[in-house]
Amino acid sequence: MTQKKLGFGSVLAIVFGSQIGSGIFVVPSVLAPFGAFSVLGWILAGLGALLLAFVFAGLCEEFPKTGGPHVYIQKMFGRLPAFFTGWTYWLISWISSSVVVITAVACLHPFFGEYQSPILYLTLEIALLIGLTYINCRSVVLSGKLQFVLTILKFIPFVAVPAIIFKNFDASNAVVLKEYADRSVLSLIPAVTAIAFWCFIGVESATTPAEAVENPSVTIPRAIVLGTVSVALIYIINHIAIMGVLPSAKLVISKAPFVDAINAVIGKNVSLSISIITSLVCIGTLNAWILTSAQISLGLAQANLLPRIFARKNSAGSPYVSVLISCLGMIPILIFTLDQNLSAQITYIIDFSVKSFLIVYLICCLAYIKLSFSKKAYGKLLIAITATFFCIGMIVESSLTSILLAMLFTVSGVFVIPFIPNDSKNSHQ
Repeated sequence: MTQKKLGFGSVLAIVFGSQIGSGIFVVPSVLAPFGAFSVLGWILAGLGALLLAFVFAGLCEEFPKTGGPHVYIQKMFGRLPAFFTGWTYWLISWISSSVVVITAVACLHPFFGEYQSPILYLTLEIALLIGLTYINCRSVVLSGKLQFVLTILKFIPFVAVPAIIFKNFDASNAVVLKEYADRSVLSLIPAVTAIAFWCFIGVESATTPAEAVENPSVTIPRAIVLGTVSVALIYIINHIAIMGVLPSAKLVISKAPFVDAINAVIGKNVSLSISIITSLVCIGTLNAWILTSAQISLGLAQANLLPRIFARKNSAGSPYVSVLISCLGMIPILIFTLDQNLSAQITYIIDFSVKSFLIVYLICCLAYIKLSFSKKAYGKLLIAITATFFCIGMIVESSLTSILLAMLFTVSGVFVIPFIPNDSKNSHQ
């Protein structure tokens, strides 16, 4: 009996699910100091994401194999570059998930009243993380059912919030705060674009189940392009709505911009409902990333690009070692980045996380350049080169410290190499 494969609608859902997560719930606060320039940042970040969507669609079209970026790198550059790419991709996938944990708890801040202690938030964050770790170790099926329910709730705030608050829109609220007022537009835009691009991380996710997709060389490219354009529009509309209701000085200190925007327009009763929904959406995103990071390391281990211990599964079919390492590794990140100012804490994590993802994306762009040049596909080559320059621009925009920290995650793989099986039989030759 032929196994039923994923169609266009299912792949489109993956595109939405992988990109729309906690980012939009916190990034308006992080972008608040830049005022109206933040909208241009969203547009440029969306265009960059679209370029990368074409890159991953093209790679998937040529190599319709299930896996992650390491599959394409191994095909074009060999086993060692594939390991470092896969290692970086897995490592940063769970490190960056700490932002989702922080956001899920921060969305509930109206329930805490005057008691806004960072220790309270940290305690709840760790409790949430342990709870989802237990669910993912207990059963992949249970985790999948939880994800389905939480995904249904995902679009409620993105439709409800703009519809409710746009009537109170005031463009004068979007002002550049004094710490950035003296900077030129050319210096502001790269910084704003890099922050906004955080929300598009995951643009490549729809390519990973390629072998389970019906006609992947056509279905996946269409879904990625349409999905990424739609996601960009959702982000821009919601950000403009929130920015027009909350003044920049107030938005920058907001723990939950969606909740505070509703509270400013209608009142606390409705905002409490929105806070619960947005928190559940973030929990759904966190659950999805826990699943994803575990599958990344499982795939790497099955391809002999990580120690075999990562491929261990329990009786319920869960790669429990990968789940435990990923989730428990987030706890020190939450502790060491603890800050009274939520925006400062998240900005720090986003800064080096985006750079690490961009390193992976950059290597994939180089693979697409090599592939396009070898096939004399000059239109695709132009897209690949443009996407490469976008990645480079986003990487060099940051401070040297952030770049070195991002590279450190990649280089840390040298300590794992001695434990990798010296066997290339399953290495996708």
